[in-house]
Order: sequence, then structure tokens, then C-alpha cells
Amino acid sequence: MFGYCSDPSALDGLVWLSCYLTSGKHMAFYASFGTVMLLLAITAPAALLFGFGGAVAARSAFWPLRILGKAYSAMVRGIPDIVFFLFVPIALDQAFEWMRHKALCPEWEAPVRQGNDFVVCVEAKLPLSASPQWVHESYGFALAVLAFSIVFGAFAANVFYGAMRTVPRAQLETAQAYGMTERQSFWRVLIPQMWIYALPGLSNLWMILIKATPLLFLLGVEDIVYWARELGGSKTSIYAYPHPDWRLYYFLALLVFYLALTRVSEIALARLTARLSRGQATMAGEALRKAAV
Repeated sequence: MFGYCSDPSALDGLVWLSCYLTSGKHMAFYASFGTVMLLLAITAPAALLFGFGGAVAARSAFWPLRILGKAYSAMVRGIPDIVFFLFVPIALDQAFEWMRHKALCPEWEAPVRQGNDFVVCVEAKLPLSASPQWVHESYGFALAVLAFSIVFGAFAANVFYGAMRTVPRAQLETAQAYGMTERQSFWRVLIPQMWIYALPGLSNLWMILIKATPLLFLLGVEDIVYWARELGGSKTSIYAYPHPDWRLYYFLALLVFYLALTRVSEIALARLTARLSRGQATMAGEALRKAAV
């Protein structure tokens, strides 16, 4: 990055360190923190949508939809996360390529399953071999986000389902007695009050999601864990900046990052809980009323 970094072998001390910390690989390491934050920013609302849909389906009067909602929550929660994270991207990737294969290569006669190999025509590959590197990386990241959303959406569905059942039934009956339809009482009475009961479970789920982001490393995404291992390991003479094993320091930096992120999350969630508790018939709401007096 700096002009004096052209010959790393002639550097030492703080000058060497400044060049080392601003090398191209370190810039990728710094950018990987943004990858983690982007994963959280996309996965959290997507998981809420999956969870809300699963909870609504689980309490539906239409029994096939109700079974589907309950099966989604039970099946995903019953499978180890790491197995699901490794299965979903592979399964989705092959499903997308199979559909493209059927549409783009109808004259293909050989089976796509050839022993342990999954073979489709060149036009059906995702991404295409000629696609730039950023397309390959974006595609892998999108599959990872979808896997995270499905898994954490199942846990969110269970939280939402329990929160909906916690809202007093008498309030829904009163709303219908005043002339509200079932749909109106659902959106105007049940959903607004559901959040205060769901927030503790969703808060824990958010913390678990933060701790699960290192699984990106297992999905082939170059995240902070990948770069901490690569940059911290012992380098040989073929590298521009050889050094001893510094993985302890790199992973210590990750520890500080995750602790800071969880602490900021705790503060934000506490304020959100206090805001949603105002006027609610809960212990938190009662504490706010007493404090105001």
C-alpha cells in the first residue's frame, strides 16, 4: 500500500509492521468483517420472515398447512446445524443446476447422476465457468445466507408460535365481540402484542446467530475465521512477510470483535424490550409503570 513497501525483505520494526498490516491479504481480512455483518443484516430479517410464515402455518385451520408448518419447525430443529448448513447449499446448488439442465439441454441423454458425480451440461452450471470471481463468491454467499435463514427461521417459528399462544385469548374474543373479523383481530391485536413475548426468545436467537457466523468458513466463504487462520499461521520464505505462528493474536482479535458485537446487541435489545414493554401487562411493563410513579 505504501511506496516503501516494494521490498519487504529490506524492512524491519514498525515499518515492516505497517506494510504487513496493509498488505492485500490483510485488506481482504478487514473486508471479511463486512461479510459477517452483511450476513447478519440479510439473514436476520430473512429468518424472521421464514419464522413468521412457519408460525402462521402451524396455527392455521387448514390442516395440510398446519402440518407443513409444524414439520418445518420440528425437522430443522431436530437436525444438527452443521449438517444442515453443509446439506442445504449442496442440495440447492444441484437442484438449480438440474432445473437449468432440463431447460437448456433437452437433447442431453446421459443421466446427471453418474456414480458419485453430478454431471450437467456446461450451459447449466452455476455459476458459469466464464463468470468473474465475484460472481462465484456472491453465489456461494447467497447459498450460505439461504441455509442460515432456513435453519434460524425454524427456531424463530417456534418462538413466534409460543408468543402467539401467550397473548390472552380473551383479548381476541373481545376484539371479535366488537365486530372485528378474525383477520383483523390477528393483525391488530395478536401481532402487535406478540412481539413483547417473542423478544426474549428472538434475542437469544440473535446471539446464537452471531456465534454461528464462523460456519461460513465451512461453506467455502472467505470469512474472518478463514483469514485469521491463513494470516496467523507460520509463513515460509515463499511469502512476502514470513513470521512465526501468530494465530493466537488473530483469534484473540476475533474474540474481542464478537464480544463487542454481542455487547452492543445486548444494549440495543434491552432498549427495544423497554420500548415494547410500555403499556403491556407484563412484568417489564409493570416495572415501567411503577418507575413512572
